[in-house]
Amino acid sequence: MTPVLTQIEVQEKLSVQDLIAERDLTRGDIELIFSLAERVKRSPGAYARALQGKQLAMIFEKPSLRTRVTFEVGMTSMGGYAVYLDHAKPRLGERECIKDIARNLDRWVHGIVARTFSHESVLELAENASIPVINGLTDLLHPCQALADFFTLEEKFGRLKGLRVAFVGDGNNVCNSLMMLAAKLGVSLRVATPAGFEPKPEMVEDAQACATGTGALIQFFRDPVEAVEGAQAVYTDVWASMGQEYAAHLRAQVFAPFQVTENLMKAAGREAVFMHCLPAHRGQEVTDAVIDSPRSIVYDQAENRLHVQKAILLLLLQDNHS
Repeated sequence: MTPVLTQIEVQEKLSVQDLIAERDLTRGDIELIFSLAERVKRSPGAYARALQGKQLAMIFEKPSLRTRVTFEVGMTSMGGYAVYLDHAKPRLGERECIKDIARNLDRWVHGIVARTFSHESVLELAENASIPVINGLTDLLHPCQALADFFTLEEKFGRLKGLRVAFVGDGNNVCNSLMMLAAKLGVSLRVATPAGFEPKPEMVEDAQACATGTGALIQFFRDPVEAVEGAQAVYTDVWASMGQEYAAHLRAQVFAPFQVTENLMKAAGREAVFMHCLPAHRGQEVTDAVIDSPRSIVYDQAENRLHVQKAILLLLLQDNHS
């Protein structure tokens, strides 16, 4: 079946060649991703050959379930092919310099997804490749996750502007990405972290500068109960990210008051949903009673990774659609 692509889907493109950081995306870019993701989700068969003949290289330094499966399934379900490159050992740049890796892949494939520890590694890939590079997660940012999260919120509430989202836990890469997208979309984000675990100051400054033009409000709290009051969504993540396992025991003690429990959810609005990017450490950052409750939309978020990333692939790899 020939893919049924509307005129806007063929002609419209993102304003960027690569998807590295949320700050690079315009409001129009984000709306375009969401609009196409909704169409792809509604009519996946219409895009069954949309990326026929396209190849995607997937460079992963870190373990993955959602990112790997959704990008692989996304490519193959649209007629393309994905090649998985395991760089857990050696890490990217150890056996061969990143510049040479990028320039080789440039000759063989049509796009790169990179899931790395260092954000600079993804930047270097993009600098040296003429093909699109997609950030599949770095220690600094997780843009594909945040895009899927806000797409999910828009599905649930029918709007984004004016929503109040509370993030409870570590000011990590997911928090950084949520801050910037919230700022761009007019969503108020209330971040509760223990002292010393706030997001990086430069990330806060960027988000707050962006928020001045959209009506978003980025606020910070020490008390998780205060942060979630009146929120439509309560979001948390693991207390020790990949690469921080050595500090897991200490972090478990520091973050214990920030566990998302049924009592904490009661402090949020009646319509509040629970969100988590997964994988979850049940009994640590969230209780079973919350993650398995009807208020939990964690699996909706996970599903929407597929649809949002399919839209991203279409928009970045569409030049040679037949």
